Amino acid sequence: MIEILILYLINKRELTMYGIQKSVADYFAPLTKPSFGVINPALRRLEKNGCINTRRSLSEGGKQSAYYSITNEGIKTLNKLLLENLSENPVQFFSNARIKIACADVLSKDEVAELFLKLKTRALEHKFDAENILNDEYTSLTFYQRIVLENTVEEINNLILLIENLEKENAGNS
Repeated sequence: MIEILILYLINKRELTMYGIQKSVADYFAPLTKPSFGVINPALRRLEKNGCINTRRSLSEGGKQSAYYSITNEGIKTLNKLLLENLSENPVQFFSNARIKIACADVLSKDEVAELFLKLKTRALEHKFDAENILNDEYTSLTFYQRIVLENTVEEINNLILLIENLEKENAGNS
């Protein structure tokens, strides 16, 4: 997911690694808080794959800074990452879904519709799995397990409602 965030942010404007970390914190802190130890290798991978350009410049204090900007390949990669299949792991799915929704404004209207359909489909699959466990008479859940699963179903319902509202908004922006 860090690659999506980096490409999304430098698609808006050129940034240093510090600027990327600060922008992630400013816009996505409730979703993720990557360290420089996560951002730096991601920048190297993106640069190696031709997704970003690096411009080095000396500051007024004489310190060298690297500024990152997106390439045409980076824009294609960002769209591909936003539309690629979602994790079957529910924890990863929820985290990734929120980030993908937050970055969806770089996609075309049709791509946004495709993303929302994929997200809603996977969310319904996770909801179905959780409800099956809750309703299985042979699964003896503890009180706490049942409460967590019921809460998970509500979280999924909220995500589905969010997606459905965004679908309506996207359809209305013809």
